[in-house]
Order: sequence, then structure tokens, then C-alpha cells
Amino acid sequence: MTRESWATRLGFILAAVGSAVGLGNLWRFPWMTAENGGSAFLVVYLAIILLIGVPGLLAEFVIGRRSQRNPAGALYRLSDGSKSWGAVGLFGVVTGVVLLSFYSVVGGWILRYFLASFTGSYFGSAGPYFEAIGFGLPAVGFHVAFLALTALVVVGGVRDGIETATRVMMPAIVVLLLALAGWAVTRPGAGAGLAFYLEFDAAYLRANVLDVVGAAAGQALFTLSLGVGTMITYASYLGDDHNLAFDGSAIAMLNTGVGVLAGLVVFPLLFATVGELTGPAAQGGGPGALFVSLAGAFSQVPFGRVLAVLFFGVVALAALSSSISMLEIPVAYLVDEHGFERRTATGALAGLVLFTGSANALAPGLFTFVSGPLVDLMLTAGLTGFLLFAGWVLGPDALAEFSTGAGRRVRSVGPAWLWSVRTVLPLFLLATLLANLLALAGVTLWS
Repeated sequence: MTRESWATRLGFILAAVGSAVGLGNLWRFPWMTAENGGSAFLVVYLAIILLIGVPGLLAEFVIGRRSQRNPAGALYRLSDGSKSWGAVGLFGVVTGVVLLSFYSVVGGWILRYFLASFTGSYFGSAGPYFEAIGFGLPAVGFHVAFLALTALVVVGGVRDGIETATRVMMPAIVVLLLALAGWAVTRPGAGAGLAFYLEFDAAYLRANVLDVVGAAAGQALFTLSLGVGTMITYASYLGDDHNLAFDGSAIAMLNTGVGVLAGLVVFPLLFATVGELTGPAAQGGGPGALFVSLAGAFSQVPFGRVLAVLFFGVVALAALSSSISMLEIPVAYLVDEHGFERRTATGALAGLVLFTGSANALAPGLFTFVSGPLVDLMLTAGLTGFLLFAGWVLGPDALAEFSTGAGRRVRSVGPAWLWSVRTVLPLFLLATLLANLLALAGVTLWS
């Protein structure tokens, strides 16, 4: 069976950005920023994207292109059949299923809000509306609808499905966000939102450094689709003519830019309508905070229905572009390692996620645990494993793959990249993993 590949370099970059630019930027990023001190979180998050995210992204690219396989097949084959390393790769495949199990529930919420925005049915009672539709049988129904849309794209394959869809969706997301941000920052009172978001709060960071670093690291990995094997899978469809360092840097910059842009929509709008960030968005209101806060905000501005349709339309496109990549990971595993036809693999995995996602849609406590601490832990552990594999198992081969297709200047930084992948990045991630485990256990080192 001939393995698929990307039709164009732009198609690959847009698909990878589409994987990264999803709910991580437009749903989870504002929620995590609000819960972790606004500007203090933003500064740490940007630093981790640059120092950890980009090198980690390149490590996954190297593994994927070198192996031309999914995460499980890549680590197994490149380690000469090591079952232990194969299990590390399989952990990434399982993480993809776990991610999609809660992600499709949120995607269902977005579809519901997008449709309801045409009538403004939630404008008069934002909080009770989310309580009524957030969990339970209505949430299951929309989770299934969103999952069906995801499967429809994935079953079309790499070129005709994923690449074609993301080439349309990504430009649309950026254009609509730019328009919304341009409008939001001009609203009366928006300046307080910009200050909360952009003015560095050193005092908050000093008092909450462990919490902020742990949350920012988890968010960085989530939004760049690291630690799950998405970028291993996507890079496995690449040829040797691609400059991995250039592509990885472009993807990280575009993704981060969209995330920052989303904040320029959300925070000015919230502060312009409610005066200060209070209530669920500020006090750890969790996954529903963005929906409740923004629904209330749209109800108070001129042309609120039009703006709500545009905003939730953007978020729906972004959510779909990311869910596609999550489903592609286990689909590629079944196709590569077990000889499944793509249609059969997609149907089987969509059926699995239908049940696991329904469990999240019916149980708010399970959803909160899976979408927060469990995902942060799995992504951190997964990326740590991929980095150690690239740095110590591949070693010189990783450096050779990093240099293939690159210019002289890029090749010159290869040794520094390999050193960081071997030592600095894994140590940081292991410390972050420990901090997250301690936080989950309720242990406080200092206050």
C-alpha cells in the first residue's frame, strides 16, 4: 500500500497549524489565562512556547519524518523493535483518543452555541443555558454530531480530506479573528481588559510561580499538539525537501499569534461589558466559564447576534481543525501497523470515541478531570518520552534528520538543539510533571 503524503508545503503547514490552532487557543487559553493571573500567565506561556515548544516540535518532526510512521510504529521501528519504546509511542496514540473524548464534547457545545446564536436564545440567561446543555443527553447528541464531522474529513485521507479542509479553514479563522479583535479593542472599557491581559504582573507571578508554570507548560503542550504524537504523524507524510526548523518555527509562531489574538477578542469584550473580570472566568469557573461570560457579553452589545455567530463560527472551525488531527493519530496507527483500510479504521475509532466521549458528556466531574489534570499529565509525560527517544536513542540520526533539507545556518544550531532535547527539556518537563502531580495531590511547597 502506497503511503499518503502532503500535496504542498503550505498544505502541511496549514494542517499542522490547524491542529495547534483549536480549542487550545480559543477556549482553553482564555480560561487558563483568567485563572492564572492574566499577564503573568501570558509571559510564562510565551517563554515556554519559545524555549520548550519549538524544540519539542522539532523533535517530533524528526521522529515522524525519519520513520514515516505513526507514534507507536515510529518508536518501535527506529529502536530496532524495542517493545518498551513501542509502548511509549502507543501511549501517545491512547492520549489522542483521551483528548478527542473530551474535545468532541466541547466541540458539541460550540456547535450548539453557533446555532443558538442565530436566534440569541441564550442571551437572556447565559448561566442557566449552559447548565441546561453542558452535560447530559443534549451534550451527547451534539458530541456525536461534532464527531461525525471530524470523521467525515479524516476518512477523506491526507490530501483530499485533511489538507483540503485546513486550507479553507485556517485563513477563515485568522480573518474573522482579526476583524473581531479590531472591533473588541475599540469598545468603551476595553482598556482594562487589555491591561489585565498585557501588563506584566510580577507580584502575582512571584506568589504563584509553581501554579503558573505548571498551567502554562500544560497549555503550551496542549495548544502545540505536543506529547500526543500529532506532529510525529503529520511529519511522517513529509519528504526530505522540507526544512523542519523553518516549518516548525512558522507553525509555532502562527499558532501563538492566533492564541494572543483570541485574547485580544475575549478580554477587552469581557471587561467592556462587565467592568471587571469576576465570576466564573476569574474564580476558576472551569470549562463553561468562557461560554457563560461571552454569551452574557454578546447580549449587551450592538449586533450581538451577528458577532456571536461570527465568534462561535470561528471557534467551530478551529475546533474541527484540531479534532481532525486527534483522530488521525489512532487512524494512522491502525492503517500503518495493522493494515486497516482508512474508512474502516476511521469508523472503528469514531465508534470508540462515541462511547468514551459520551461518558464525559454525562459526567461533569469526569470531564473536568480528563480535560484538565489528566491531559496535562499525559501530554507532559508523552513529550518527555519523545524527547528522550530523539536525544538518546536516535542521537546522531536525529541530528542528521534535523539537518536534512535545511540551510547552513539552521544546520549550525543542530548540536545545540540536540543537547537541549537530551538534557534541558526533559529535566524541565520532569519537574513540571512532578509539580502537576503534587498539585493534583493537594501538596503545596510554599505559598
